[in-house]
Amino acid sequence: MDTLLRDCKGAYRLLVNSPGFTVLAVLTLALGIGANTTIFSWVNSTLLNPIPGLADTGNMVTMSRGDDADRASPPLSYLDYRDIAERNRSFSGLMAYHDEWVALTGAPQPERIYGVLATSNYFDVLGLQPMIGRGFQPGEERNPEAAPVAVISYDLWRTRFASDPAVLSKTIEINRRPYAIIGVAPPRFQGAKSGLRADLWIPLSMSKSVWGIEQLAARDNFWLNVSGRLKPGVSLRKAEQEMNLLMRQIATDHPEEHKDSIRITLHPLWRSPIGANRTLLGSLSMLMALAGTVLLLACANVANLFLVRASGRRRELAIRQAIGASRWQLVRQLMVESLLLGLAGGLAALLLTSWTSGLFHHFIPQIDVPVSLNAEVDRTVLLTTLLVSVLTGLLFGVLPALRVSRIYPAAVLKEGGSVAGGVHKSRLASAMVVTQVALSVLLLICAGLFVRSLQHARHVHPGFERDNVLLVSIDLLSAGYSRADGREFQRQLLARLEELPGVESASAADAVPLSYTNRTSIVSPEGYVPRPHEQMEAARALVGPNYLRTMRIPLAAGRDLSTRDTADSQRVAIVSQAFAERYWPGQDALGRRVQVGKAWSTVVGVARNARWEEIAGPVRPFVYLPVLQNYYPAVTVYIRVAADPMRLLPAVEKTIHGMNPHVPLFDAATLKKRTEAATFLARIASIMVGVFGLVALLLAVIGIYGVVSCSAGQRTQEIGIRTALGAGPSMIIRLFLRQGIGTATAGVLLGGLGAIFVARLLRSQLIGVELADPTTLAVVGAVMTAATLIACYIPARRASRIDPLLALRRQ
Repeated sequence: MDTLLRDCKGAYRLLVNSPGFTVLAVLTLALGIGANTTIFSWVNSTLLNPIPGLADTGNMVTMSRGDDADRASPPLSYLDYRDIAERNRSFSGLMAYHDEWVALTGAPQPERIYGVLATSNYFDVLGLQPMIGRGFQPGEERNPEAAPVAVISYDLWRTRFASDPAVLSKTIEINRRPYAIIGVAPPRFQGAKSGLRADLWIPLSMSKSVWGIEQLAARDNFWLNVSGRLKPGVSLRKAEQEMNLLMRQIATDHPEEHKDSIRITLHPLWRSPIGANRTLLGSLSMLMALAGTVLLLACANVANLFLVRASGRRRELAIRQAIGASRWQLVRQLMVESLLLGLAGGLAALLLTSWTSGLFHHFIPQIDVPVSLNAEVDRTVLLTTLLVSVLTGLLFGVLPALRVSRIYPAAVLKEGGSVAGGVHKSRLASAMVVTQVALSVLLLICAGLFVRSLQHARHVHPGFERDNVLLVSIDLLSAGYSRADGREFQRQLLARLEELPGVESASAADAVPLSYTNRTSIVSPEGYVPRPHEQMEAARALVGPNYLRTMRIPLAAGRDLSTRDTADSQRVAIVSQAFAERYWPGQDALGRRVQVGKAWSTVVGVARNARWEEIAGPVRPFVYLPVLQNYYPAVTVYIRVAADPMRLLPAVEKTIHGMNPHVPLFDAATLKKRTEAATFLARIASIMVGVFGLVALLLAVIGIYGVVSCSAGQRTQEIGIRTALGAGPSMIIRLFLRQGIGTATAGVLLGGLGAIFVARLLRSQLIGVELADPTTLAVVGAVMTAATLIACYIPARRASRIDPLLALRRQ
């Protein structure tokens, strides 16, 4: 221990006496380690900790139904859930829930929050005990409408009830019905769906009271998300096999309700397709890998600087070995120095991460669900930073330490003040420079591809016009409207909005395209015979009159929906071209019927394909149903105007509150702003990979500059001799430029080949960009060449000004 302390003190003195080298090395390591700890803090808050507040999620799984995991659908109806929960042998607990917006009423202005309808064992399966009060009891799930009780979130308790310890004696009004508060959730808990924040939990039996729709008794209504804990010793595959066996038995007993796909897939919680993890898994994994590349580049950079510095200490090391120090003692001393640098870089990275980890929240767009992804520097991030710092110190220090410690004291001491061979002849130093340039080129090419991908995504036409459309959401259920009165309110509201000055058209819908809120229904097209248990789920929207005209979605055939499509008229629908081509290929879709849910509708129009779910990938079948026939109380009003949409907002609010001042308005924004959600992953990738690319370029320039500068300093006598023999400044400059350009060229070629391979792995993250994008390759090549020339020219020019007399006098 005393020896280690002496080594630490000696290493500290050496680093303090070399402030330029120390500061440069620490900053380089801080950038490399900071890039990794920043992305890891994001990964830790999502993939590794999908449900904040739960200590044990390792044996938890989620369930999805159907053949397409990317479009994970709620797997079960309530009756199916009850059968599986009672019959299965794989789970110690299986719970179900459904989340949706609800309105807190009873105050002058209703407040919209995200609520969860849950089975009575919801908190028990999660292993969560409310901070105050209790969870649900079995009887509160099984008795419809007989359990008006609620558990509220910690934040809601703090903001709405001022952290009142007597909150259990109070009630909370949800959609105009009072609920007794029976519990307050722990501070960090926000629900069982990763990345989404819920503020209220009520028993599943209250579904009709909340939304006015009876759903518990319908076996063919697949609306529940299901999660559970596996029993000890039960594998995911075995549990999945049992779930599919049980579903086949249920489908045999109830064939009419299970014509659609009954395939069940289980997923570990950290990569659940339900919630934010499905969206973030690919992007965060990619960013973590590229951040690791930045760290390797930083290590190569510092290793080269360390090697150059240590090579300049050959005489000191030779004297120490000559007076009795072993090679292991020299290696240990050098490794202690590198570890101190690694820890200092880790400390600086931690300070950087405490700021950058919070940037994740700023990337989240405004969408239809309450996303909550607040990364933080917790104990896991601290321990990871410490581990990465130690490993980094070992990584960049071991090769230089072994290389420099292999010396022969007698030969070195005979060299005098020179360093035989020069650093420019060191194959290790050259390999380090090539590695730095190669990694920099790889990251720059990836950054260029992601920037091009974002540019392409922003210019992809989604099938509708996003400009000049104002969106305002309203909720009539919380205002006490019945179905008949709600329909009439919506009809009159759209008519009045179209009369406002500057309004071209107005409509409504129960969802917003490209905003991660997609609604689906099982469809049965007339004349189409599905395969046994073929997945017949299609995306759909409930829309108002003139919706296609308001969104400027062209019609391929037929007509738009109109005010004549009411509850008393023939039920109609509009299908997309993709729908018609899949189910009625080569046939006229007009006049055919399609069953959506339980109701049959006649097709009166075929719309051109529009993107509702994602900006890239295949366009899926879509159905538009008139909201005046299929009433839904919470809709978003679409208003197309000729000028700035937000200027119309006061007039819209006045119109709505002129009809009823108690109707709440939410989420006023432009359609263009709301659809930015479609490109937010591409935006995260382009910004972060772009930052990584710039950091890589900076580190490469620093590395090349440092090596060429140190090389010039150690070749002072050689430069003096060359100058004395007649070499001019231009010849000296060309000497060092050739050295830098040669190694940089090798690095560019190696990095370009590596980028082609990496780009193939990133194919799923890129939108509309060729892997060998010529623009990206040309720009990266030009930037790297210019950076290399600058990094070499500055120390070369300084070397060309050396006085030969002074250089030759040096020993």
